[in-house]
Amino acid sequence: MLTSLLIKDVVLIDRLELQPQNGLNVFTGETGAGKSILLDSLALALGARSDASLVRYGADSLCVTASFAVQPGHPAANVLLANEIGFDGEIILRRIVNSDGKSKAFVNDTSVTLGLLKEVGDKLCEIHGQFANHALLNPANHAGMLDAYGDISGLAAASATAFKAWQAASQALQQQKALIEKAAADEEYVRFSLESLQKINPAAGEESELLQQKKLLVNGQKLSDLLTEAANVLDGKVLADAAKAGRILDKVNIVLEGSFDGKVAELDQAVEGLRQVCSAVEDTLSQLDFSPARLEQIDDRIYALREQARKHRCTVDELPAMLEKLEEQLRNLTDGQLAIGDLQAKVDNAWDEFAAIAARLSDARAKAARELDKGVNGMLASLKLEKAKFITEITALPQQQWGAGGAEKVVFLANTNPTQPAGAINKIASGGELARFMLAIKANLLAAMPVVTVVFDEVDSGVGGAVALAVGKVLESLGKSAQILVVTHSHQVASVGASHFKVIKTEDMRTTVQKLDDTARNEEIARMLSGQDVTDEARAAAGKLLSG
Repeated sequence: MLTSLLIKDVVLIDRLELQPQNGLNVFTGETGAGKSILLDSLALALGARSDASLVRYGADSLCVTASFAVQPGHPAANVLLANEIGFDGEIILRRIVNSDGKSKAFVNDTSVTLGLLKEVGDKLCEIHGQFANHALLNPANHAGMLDAYGDISGLAAASATAFKAWQAASQALQQQKALIEKAAADEEYVRFSLESLQKINPAAGEESELLQQKKLLVNGQKLSDLLTEAANVLDGKVLADAAKAGRILDKVNIVLEGSFDGKVAELDQAVEGLRQVCSAVEDTLSQLDFSPARLEQIDDRIYALREQARKHRCTVDELPAMLEKLEEQLRNLTDGQLAIGDLQAKVDNAWDEFAAIAARLSDARAKAARELDKGVNGMLASLKLEKAKFITEITALPQQQWGAGGAEKVVFLANTNPTQPAGAINKIASGGELARFMLAIKANLLAAMPVVTVVFDEVDSGVGGAVALAVGKVLESLGKSAQILVVTHSHQVASVGASHFKVIKTEDMRTTVQKLDDTARNEEIARMLSGQDVTDEARAAAGKLLSG
């Protein structure tokens, strides 16, 4: 429950501390006293969007602190534990908003994101504002309300997840089919390009090698003449003279009794080196091909390689990689057809899984709808709607319309006249009737909600007399199982509260809140009965209301 609400520098409030009690807490006060400021302040602490205009004039910032007593294991406590925030039975939500609009959020004095603050706040308190009936009027919200009531929101979430998984599998299948179609359309071109490349069979570095050969061929005759001349010199006089000198030195070495051995060996090595040079020159001459036909072959090959490079918009050296790419494209065409089958199987399996969960959700919704109808209709008489009927209509959708929301459409219908067919609540119910339908639905939903505090802002709008008293009795009953805070202008509703708070605007235009004792409470209800001038008759009527 909400144990304390501390408000500093919010609009007309400089500092205010409110300590609501168990059960039904009623808040009354004249129009403009500042009741909405209290609700706006609490909403800020729960994670609502901030507004710099809420900062009191002249203040640098506002601060709202809401303290809740919570049992271990409550969903809000579990969120704290999951985020490593300390918890000892109390959850303190704090919101600071600066005059420049920037805000800070804290949970148990730990700085948190606004999203986390709202996540915790949503599990602790729900504020049902004057326009909350709009959610009841929108059929898009009805399935979610039914799921919350039946405690099947987890199953609904699983159904939505399964549907999205089917959508993802279907998208992957369609993408693969598109790739296959494109590949099939390009297949003829790919095959032709591949065959052309396979015919010339480009090799890595081939262009450079061919250009080197061409250079040799273009200069071939000159090279041949030079090499021939060198061979003639080496193989002729130079080699012969060197051999002759070797024979002479052998004789000299004999006369010198071997002292010339080293020089003879050096000359022998030189002669051997000359023979190797002669051999290399002869080998090079034998390998040279100076025929014009060979030069033409090389030119044709270079042209063919460069033509393919232009065709594929790459360099000649990149042609081998292009050949591999084309081969892979054809392989993918075959492999892609096989992948289609695998992807189709995944789509079918995903659909089967979604359909199974959706069927369970449909059954659970049907059961929850019966229970909700029974619960709401059981309260309508106590709300002076004896002839009215509430119906949760579940319509099975054709398979092509199944989606993340399941396989059916959920709509809340109402009937306030037994002679007329049921219809949409907003078409059938008047403003006062709609408020009571909402209260009956909300009262039944509370049992499935994790919140420990519920705030109603003028839930009695549009009703009066015995109907207003009936609304008050329902709220009083709700206060036995949850902490209820009600802002009201109805003296009937105010009279059944377990605790009564009056919102007051002082002469210096500041808003404050006073917890009323029995005497002050009697006077306040008398004011609500008679207006500004409280009469003894009004006081007597107020006393009668309070005495039950």
